[in-house]
Amino acid sequence: MEPNPKGIQIIHFGLSEIHLLTEKAVFLPQSRSLFIADPHFGKAAHFRKAGIPVSEKVHIHDFLKIQKLIERYKPTDLYFLGDLFHSDWNESWNDLELFAGNFPGCQFHLIKGNHDILPEELYRSEIWKVHPESLILADFILTHEPMYEVPEGLFNFCGHIHPGISLYGTGRQRLTLPCFFLSGRQLILPAFGRFTGLYGMKCEKNDQAFAVTDKKVIPVNFME
Repeated sequence: MEPNPKGIQIIHFGLSEIHLLTEKAVFLPQSRSLFIADPHFGKAAHFRKAGIPVSEKVHIHDFLKIQKLIERYKPTDLYFLGDLFHSDWNESWNDLELFAGNFPGCQFHLIKGNHDILPEELYRSEIWKVHPESLILADFILTHEPMYEVPEGLFNFCGHIHPGISLYGTGRQRLTLPCFFLSGRQLILPAFGRFTGLYGMKCEKNDQAFAVTDKKVIPVNFME
């Protein structure tokens, strides 16, 4: 584990560097791959349909964040670890397709999650490569939900949980932040989407949480 001047954290699996980014994404420099979990695009429109006034700007912010990641890291592949789009079709899907089409040099992948229930014909082949359950990339296995047992010799990137960690200060102050959660050969990514909740994680022995702020990824280990 090495601190980085840009506020990121670097962990290792074998000879591979795993960069934990303040944008709640992971970058692998050796393969020029980006990983994002649980953006839940289209969720705002579902709430508006139910009569709850939620602005579409909540997703525009996430589009801009992905654009900056692609411009900075120039990945050849971007992998969404499930829950790309929140359930049934709405007009926000068209916005997502138009946005993704702006990056012909980057292949977009989807490892399907429980909310990815759109008809197969909606995934335009020139933009999306869809993987129904999991995908193995060299020493890494990509899934939506955390694996109960990670196959020997592999490291699991996953999402689904929307992990968060609570930090306590004096006077019973508590701040809960999204986090990367490392347990053995498994890394649970924080939910990328701004319109998601947090699930409080508890660090057991040998677990490691990395709290995410706008400026830094901060290692936290309550077992020390």
